[in-house]
Amino acid sequence: MAEIQLTAETGREPGSRSSKRLRREGKIPGVVYGHGADPVAVAVDARELRHALNGEAGVNALLNLSIDGTSQLTMARVLQRHPVRNTVTHVDFQVVRRDEVMSADVAFTLVGEASDVTNNDGVVEQAMFSLTINATPSAIPQTLEVDISGLKIGDAIRVGDLKLPSGVTTDTDPEEAIVVAQGAQVTELDLIPEADAEALQELAEAVAEQEATEGDDSGEGGGDGAAEGGEAPAES
Repeated sequence: MAEIQLTAETGREPGSRSSKRLRREGKIPGVVYGHGADPVAVAVDARELRHALNGEAGVNALLNLSIDGTSQLTMARVLQRHPVRNTVTHVDFQVVRRDEVMSADVAFTLVGEASDVTNNDGVVEQAMFSLTINATPSAIPQTLEVDISGLKIGDAIRVGDLKLPSGVTTDTDPEEAIVVAQGAQVTELDLIPEADAEALQELAEAVAEQEATEGDDSGEGGGDGAAEGGEAPAES
């Protein structure tokens, strides 16, 4: 995995007011921490950060962060985003070593076409969208491909079925399903023969018409009944 150069400015003031000012200037506030060092408040150029995290390695990119003339190998471990625009509003950079094993979430990419499933009116449902793996920073894959071309209805591809790259492991239960091929959903009405279904429809319409007629009959003469049931007016 290639390392991406990124410059970080120090000396930013803490607090939301300072952070808002930095964002207006096209910068993203952040903090650098790890390996026993005191956290350092920094700010990075928003466009450069976006370019770095939209590359081949994605959010797991190795970032060679230049801080006050020194260089720190880091990864963007926590990204806070705007709830509406989804833009990054704060970033936590974790200092890493090239030889240390660390955990990272890697997204799945489905490849191939499950022709047998689609030809039989089935669907492929994705149950997991990423996997937490363990690897050294340079061995973290950009994505994990899952080939669904051989799926048949009733089949599933599980974590244990994956062929992870060399140097990559996972602690996830191997029985966890990633994708499942399911048949078309069948309802009780689908099991009723067409002739019986038409008969049921006619019966339902007849019942509805009868209920409507009874409702109209029960409403006639309501005013007279109320008068008959009431007390006669007192003679003066």
